[in-house]
Amino acid sequence: MTEARFAAQVPMRWSDLDDYGHLNNARAVTLLEEARIAFLWTAKAESAGTSFRGGLLVAGLNVEYRHQVNYRTGRTLRVAMAIDEVRAASFRILYDVHDGPDAEDRVAIRAWTRMALFDMDAQRPRRLSAAEKDYLAGFAEATG
Repeated sequence: MTEARFAAQVPMRWSDLDDYGHLNNARAVTLLEEARIAFLWTAKAESAGTSFRGGLLVAGLNVEYRHQVNYRTGRTLRVAMAIDEVRAASFRILYDVHDGPDAEDRVAIRAWTRMALFDMDAQRPRRLSAAEKDYLAGFAEATG
C-alpha cells in the first residue's frame, strides 16, 4: 500500500495465538474485520450519510503473511487501511498490519477485502450511493 488513509489499533488477545505462540492465521482475518468495522462505522462515516450498516458483505479476501507476529501482553497491532477499486456496487479495502502500534513497525500482514453492498431487506446487491462514494474517495489509495 502506498499510503494509509485510516489506521486502527487492534489489540491482540491470548486466544489469537496458535500452538507456536504466534498469531493464528485465521485469527488474523478476525483482526482485519475488527479494523474494518472501526473504519466503516465511525462517527465520521455516520455523519457523511453512509449506510454501510444496512448491508455489506465480504465478496473476496486475500491475505499475505510476511512475518510471524508473536504475542506480548497488552500488545496492539496497527492496521493501516486505504480504499481502491471503487465500483458501482463494491470497493476494495487494502490493509497493512504493522507488528506494533506505530507506522514505522514492519508490515507483518498485507491483505485486501472486496466489499459488496447488499440490501438486507430486499436480499439483493445494491449500488453505492453518492454519499458513500464521496466518503470512500477520502480514503482512496494515493498512487505514484
